[in-house]
Amino acid sequence: MLRKFSHIIVVPGTLSANVIATYTAPSDCRIVHVSSVASNDSDGRFKIGNSSDDDCYLLYSNLGDSGTPAVLDEPGDFRYDTYPRISKDEVVVITIDFDGISGTPAADVTLVLTYQEG
Repeated sequence: MLRKFSHIIVVPGTLSANVIATYTAPSDCRIVHVSSVASNDSDGRFKIGNSSDDDCYLLYSNLGDSGTPAVLDEPGDFRYDTYPRISKDEVVVITIDFDGISGTPAADVTLVLTYQEG
């Protein structure tokens, strides 16, 4: 069985600008689950890509609202209708758009990404 691991991003408080989280993948893996939420009813959204294309894995997707997470866990939830494949040492970029298109800013944002090695 292939090992799973998670990456958790927590941004406390009400966002006043976009947040970009960047990291290097520790191994070949696939994103198989994303849970996202804001504590308020916001227009916040997020996308996932790499250093060459910041939305190659997931186009903008809305954050869950009012403490109820939005979950992406089916191949069709991601760009190209497949679980995104990430190579070892690839730079992954997660962009949180704090207010969508000039809407209500997100507060207390949490993203949990679950990966499967291989």
